[in-house]
Amino acid sequence: MKKTSKRLLGRVLTIGLAVLTQVVWIIFAVVVLRNRFPFVAALISILSIVAILWITSKDINPSYKLAWTTLILAVPIVGAVIYLLFGKTWIGKETQQKLDEAEKEAAAHKEPDEAARAHLEKRSKAAARQSAYISDVAGFPLHEGTKTKYFRVGEELYATMLKELEQAEHFIFMEYFIIDDGEMWQSILNILENKVRMGLDVRLIYDDWGCVSTMPQEFQLQLQRRGIRCEVFNPLVPIPSVLLNNRDHRKITVIDGYTAFTGGINLADEYINKRERFGYWKDTGIMLKGEAVWNFTLMFLQMWSALSGERVDYGKYRPHVWHEQEFEDDGFVQPYADTPLDHETVGENIYLNIINRAKNYVYIFTPYLITDNEMTTALKLAAKSGIDVRIVTPGIPDKKLVFLLTRSYYGALLEAGVRIFEYEPGFLHAKSFVSDDRIAVVGTVNLDFRSLYLHFECGVWMYGTEAVMQIKEDAMELFRECREITVEDWRGQGIWPRIWQSVLRLFAPLL
Repeated sequence: MKKTSKRLLGRVLTIGLAVLTQVVWIIFAVVVLRNRFPFVAALISILSIVAILWITSKDINPSYKLAWTTLILAVPIVGAVIYLLFGKTWIGKETQQKLDEAEKEAAAHKEPDEAARAHLEKRSKAAARQSAYISDVAGFPLHEGTKTKYFRVGEELYATMLKELEQAEHFIFMEYFIIDDGEMWQSILNILENKVRMGLDVRLIYDDWGCVSTMPQEFQLQLQRRGIRCEVFNPLVPIPSVLLNNRDHRKITVIDGYTAFTGGINLADEYINKRERFGYWKDTGIMLKGEAVWNFTLMFLQMWSALSGERVDYGKYRPHVWHEQEFEDDGFVQPYADTPLDHETVGENIYLNIINRAKNYVYIFTPYLITDNEMTTALKLAAKSGIDVRIVTPGIPDKKLVFLLTRSYYGALLEAGVRIFEYEPGFLHAKSFVSDDRIAVVGTVNLDFRSLYLHFECGVWMYGTEAVMQIKEDAMELFRECREITVEDWRGQGIWPRIWQSVLRLFAPLL
């Protein structure tokens, strides 16, 4: 363990120091040139103005524009260099081209289920409009013929996932942001290795940034030697790059084409409370069985094709290839993906649709509450209109700076009538919405700028399923474990936290 820890720490330090050294050297070189050559100072000023004009002209979030503009104006050289290295909100050209090609190939297999759309239209026109947005813009169809099961904590999902993995007969696809060597991963790895020996097609995608401090650099090769086909999303290199912005934050398991899992739960022991970090770790997830699993299979294979360069025979992995019988049905289910490539904030817009169309209540679980103007306005307007809006955030933070920033958003929301609860037993990592006993979302999308604008994410939108009420019941129990924050609590926190929060708010999109 000591050798592994040293190796992992060494990789983090090597990459971090290399990037920091290069950034500092570039800034130092620019400063020296400016001092020695007067025209360089004028050139820097011109370039800073051009950068600001470029930023303000782009069709991106206003808060993002303000943060970068402020940084460039406050420290022109440092701000301009950092923006050129890290400021763009789109992924690298080569990577984008591969992902675009994979998207075109997969698009032919995202045919809408017109019968499901018509059935939902009869049940609820408002819900049908929300679903149509996901189908028409995100490109992932609505499904019936799917059974849902919600998990209140990671331990519950983990136990069920192990059973389902053991029962796999044909293929297993897994895509995760974080994998950490511990009881959870070793149990899953043992099953995957056994399934490979049985001749199953076992594949894994992991994000290199998510695993930089948990797995060695040769992790991909280790898995491949065990027969597990593996691809790495956005491998880290010790060079300053805009690619650091874009991460694969999804959590997906697909088994035999008709069973799938997603939610906030990564493959690490703290997510199932086998390792204590920040008190009790509260997370949520969902299992699907049936037609809607096809959307997750498409997400995975699309990403696999882009990373590996392989052509995919999508037809081999449809739900009924290995399950001839009809699936159970308990409502309407629509898994979706969000990507920074299309400049469409699908994850945020789905949340906004739920808030704006709520009639009675909206209950939200989120580890981070760093909202843009659109989301803040929607939450405030809903509360002012008499909707019961409640948000649960962690009581014990995983990142103290981000927690301080999260609390900075409390004031305006509380004054508008939004109720905010902090989960006292520990850290809440869940990303769930539930509204009006009919609509819910469970997925990977946080209420922060990185999740909403920069990361590859996924979720499940549901109408009228069993899981919807399971989420509602979990919310009601969760409120009892929380401390409700009042306007007086927020106002009484002192002047210095308020000052720090104001500064952090200015740069929230960059954190």
